[in-house]
Amino acid sequence: MLADIIEFLVCPICHETVTIDRGAVRCGNGHAFDVAKQGYVSLLVGSRVPGTADSAEMVAARADFLSNGHFAPLVEAVVESVAARITPDRRSAGTAIREKSFAVPEDGAGTKAYGGPGVDPGHRAGPAGHEPDAARRPVIVDAGAGTGHYLADVLQAVDGGIGVAFDVSKHAVRRAARAHPRLGAFVADVWRPLPIRSGVADVVMDVFAPRNSAEFRRVLRPGGAVVVVTPAPAHLSPLVEDLGLLSVDEDKERRLARGMEGFTEVERRSITFDMELDRDGITEVVRMGPSAWHTDPAELAGRIAGYIARDTATPSGAPTKPRKVKTQAAFHLSIFETVSQARIIP
Repeated sequence: MLADIIEFLVCPICHETVTIDRGAVRCGNGHAFDVAKQGYVSLLVGSRVPGTADSAEMVAARADFLSNGHFAPLVEAVVESVAARITPDRRSAGTAIREKSFAVPEDGAGTKAYGGPGVDPGHRAGPAGHEPDAARRPVIVDAGAGTGHYLADVLQAVDGGIGVAFDVSKHAVRRAARAHPRLGAFVADVWRPLPIRSGVADVVMDVFAPRNSAEFRRVLRPGGAVVVVTPAPAHLSPLVEDLGLLSVDEDKERRLARGMEGFTEVERRSITFDMELDRDGITEVVRMGPSAWHTDPAELAGRIAGYIARDTATPSGAPTKPRKVKTQAAFHLSIFETVSQARIIP
């Protein structure tokens, strides 16, 4: 809830501490920001309207897609990485560039794709609501949090952790505000000074979102880390090729490293798995991402119908196959530490 994170926030205008009073977030200098009935607050100030905010339709598509568990292996990896940074004895010995595949062997022949509903993803582990013994509770900031799906699962695994979620899309933040009892959410632009106190975050999460390295360094506690997830070039293959979607730039990883000024990448893993998507799943995964800005919905529906018909065609007289197609999910998960604390990768 917003009340759980108010001590970590500052006024976006004067940067003074804030409190919640009479249905608004207020500072001592008289600046006030109304709390919406959904429990979030907009701390976005200035006249410039962000051009990258997800629409209500994009957010709805993402919520539906994620709720069906299609990215469950990625959620598991994010939870594992964040929890390991907060609980030091869970960290792996040393640092390395690691490959991780979540494909499940099936009778020793090939791999089995994650099929969504009906398959237990095993990613909601950990005691909910249990308070840690230490007085200070871990704080996880999720930059560009979207619906709060990833942060909510992290909070399930981190005893007593507090989730600070922000996104530039009010449609996303409305959902994030209700994603977990220990999560508070507000609207803010990652490219502007963040309305978050300095030195409060144990971990900053950044899943498919822009990165402001200077602000991330400022809000991190000493010893903190940034966990970044980006799509890999093979992500959503063969949908990208067959449906004419936007592809991932091959130079994206180099740009990521250059953009994290003041940080050193101390760990990276590649996460790949197959998904079995029906027509709704394909539509959702397209409409929740950047291709939604460039694809006409009616044209997209026609492309998907034709694609599924071709991919699932059966010989005459053969039993009808389920109308699902195998699609690859591919990501890079990187952990960054500030240069002064970073370990050297051998």
